[in-house]
Amino acid sequence: MERNTPKRHSGNRVCLLAAGAIIYAGRLVALEGGYAVAGKSAPNLIAVGRANATVNNSGGFAGATQIEVEAGEFQWDNKADDPVTQADVGKPCYIVDSSTVSRSDGGGTRSEAGIVRGLEGDGVWVETL
Repeated sequence: MERNTPKRHSGNRVCLLAAGAIIYAGRLVALEGGYAVAGKSAPNLIAVGRANATVNNSGGFAGATQIEVEAGEFQWDNKADDPVTQADVGKPCYIVDSSTVSRSDGGGTRSEAGIVRGLEGDGVWVETL
């Protein structure tokens, strides 16, 4: 039997915000306990992409608001003292903050940001699925 399956624009997803979270447009978004937070150095986060708009849930409970996040390939800043290099293309890199990635997981203190696809200047092209 046919089914009219709802779909979202390819590459976009909607995530519920964590309690107290503020995520700015263009920043790296990750899930923490299933709720969206701005990218940060922390273990056990799941990178989901780039925020399409600024959303403020600073006074709300977990899940009170939602944010549209785009998956894909984005250019993030390269951490100066733990830089991603050309030898890392095709390998994972790690979240430092909502705009910066590093080569290492900082001794288990950083979560994976995605796969390095290239370098350009001080920027790292990272694919987040």
